[in-house]
Amino acid sequence: MNLGLDSEPLVWYYIDTGRSDNAQSTGKERKKNMAIDFKNLLTVLPLVTDAGHPVLLRGRHGIGKSSVVYQYAESLGMPIVERRASQMTEGDLLGLPTVDEGVTSFCPPDWFATACDTGVVLFLDEVDRATLEVRQGIFELCDSRKLAGHALHPDTLIFAAVNGGTHAGAASYQVGEMDPAELDRYTVFDVEPSVDDWLSWAQSNCDALVTDFIRNNVEHLEHNDDPEPNKVYPSRRSWARFSDTVGRGGMLEAGQSNPVVFSLASAYLGFEAAVAFNDFVANYSKVVTVSDILDKGQTPDIDLNAHCALIDKLGASERLANALNEGEITNLATYFTSLPSEPAMKLWTVVGNACQDNAISLHSAEDASGRKVGSYLVEILTGDSV
Repeated sequence: MNLGLDSEPLVWYYIDTGRSDNAQSTGKERKKNMAIDFKNLLTVLPLVTDAGHPVLLRGRHGIGKSSVVYQYAESLGMPIVERRASQMTEGDLLGLPTVDEGVTSFCPPDWFATACDTGVVLFLDEVDRATLEVRQGIFELCDSRKLAGHALHPDTLIFAAVNGGTHAGAASYQVGEMDPAELDRYTVFDVEPSVDDWLSWAQSNCDALVTDFIRNNVEHLEHNDDPEPNKVYPSRRSWARFSDTVGRGGMLEAGQSNPVVFSLASAYLGFEAAVAFNDFVANYSKVVTVSDILDKGQTPDIDLNAHCALIDKLGASERLANALNEGEITNLATYFTSLPSEPAMKLWTVVGNACQDNAISLHSAEDASGRKVGSYLVEILTGDSV
């Protein structure tokens, strides 16, 4: 994923329900749940790797941990050597013993010899799924940069990745716990990528319908809570694979419901996401997006249920969680005053829950025709509006 290396102020996120928020947190929550998105991770990584310290990325499956390591290696112009620690034995890690003039030594495996002979990014994935013996070997490697008497090249960087950690759903993974001494050998980053991270990558890597669906239905990008056993859920990885599969067959067409696409979506993404995506594609010409409301000031002629669904979409949008500019507030006011009282109050609640600053701005705003939102609210509350 090309997630950018722009130098901007770092944004840390607090994870308590599987959702990323810029909200303030108590010291106890901050210590337990602080995480970083990919854009900011790529900003701080040079500080860590320049010091030669091993890096551990912790986070859910399918969020792009491996991709960001590959991108970072590419940005440095360094080759990458990847090994799945979960599939390694002691022999795969240490190599085989040899005897030379009565002295026993270990002949390193090819991948480790490469990391000793030249500077590479050594990426050890699924470390918390490895056997205890393999993890103890990796412990020594991270601690001393040596293994069985062989030293890493001075320019070699060590990266590791695990699914365990403090994120929501971590307890559902069948992985070993990493004790404090083991974690102390790494610089540990709990990774919680933003929706924009994925959309930025997907813009040039996924079908436009897939990207547009996620942009307007972010709740279906991935499952953040504790999963039910044996149930298929969407992930960033599975959306990419699904898009690749249907794209190869040229099967996606706006306004068309394709039973084969639905079957594939169910297989890759699970039933709920498949239903939502199928409906989105079949009704694409009728779909009203968040951009239609905030950027274009549209007042769509849709039924009450569709308005409620659109308001839910606005509530799930990251745009509404941040302060809107004057034009966006005017467009939101125009949509607000076009609504009947019930969905209008639903929208008012959604705006207030997402960002208090936007609620304050909306209350004092006028729509495109000059009608005041505050006056319309009074009409609703006094029963003068229908």
